[in-house]
Amino acid sequence: MAPESLPQSPVQSTPGGWFGRGTLGGIRIDWDLVSLWGLKIGFVVLLLIGSWLLSGWIRGALKRGTHRAHLDPTLSAFLANLAKWAILTFAVITCLEVFNIQPASFAAVLAALGLAIGLAFQGTLANIASGILLLIFRPFKVGDSVVIAGQAGTVNEIDLFTTALDTADGRRVIVPNAQIAGAVIDNQSHHPRRRAEVLLNVVSSAPTETVRQVLVTATREAIASAGGLEIPPPEVVMNDFGRASVQWAVRVWAPREKLGAVRTQLLETTKRELDAAGVRLSPR
Repeated sequence: MAPESLPQSPVQSTPGGWFGRGTLGGIRIDWDLVSLWGLKIGFVVLLLIGSWLLSGWIRGALKRGTHRAHLDPTLSAFLANLAKWAILTFAVITCLEVFNIQPASFAAVLAALGLAIGLAFQGTLANIASGILLLIFRPFKVGDSVVIAGQAGTVNEIDLFTTALDTADGRRVIVPNAQIAGAVIDNQSHHPRRRAEVLLNVVSSAPTETVRQVLVTATREAIASAGGLEIPPPEVVMNDFGRASVQWAVRVWAPREKLGAVRTQLLETTKRELDAAGVRLSPR
């Protein structure tokens, strides 16, 4: 009696190499080639994940190191981002070489597509060029209070593509660098001191010297209570006059970080002293 034949496996292999060749579902498979590409793909995935984690760690370490070295925050952020993208670029080139793809082979293709890429990404390229100019000429730095492209706030970060502002009411505003480079930049933190000014109209019947003395007293109180500056000296000047009113300008210098407090105090003391002296304000 002939022995029963065992069912054949759908996978058949033949000797050769480490794993040999075989068929799966009627498809001839070179298992050596599959294992080789599997190792390559696994290596590339691990390399990309490791490079991403390493670049993030290097970026944070550079930021901490440059902060301890008291390097300018703007330059610190730029160097940290540059190191991060350099590591990622090196990792991508290495991954291409693993698959026997030489980066130089893309040169001709990139040259042919250069015009199309430039037209398609002209806005992005303009932002990069503007970001480089901002980092070189530095019209403002991280921490400055600025008005750029119609947006007011404190500079949080300057990147190659955009500049991030934090507004006084707690909003984060992202401004493309191309809009900044092509517009007026108002840097309100460039100088260590700034001038607060209050304009007010009083009735023309009020004695000029009385009004002047009242306003001088108000400026002295504001300087003493809010931390204004005695030098340059405050100014109380008649700015304009008409048939029914006289306009006065009260100007006080203050450290830039105390400007808001000094101006608020100047408004309060001016109103209080005018009321105490019986000087009436004119309708606007």
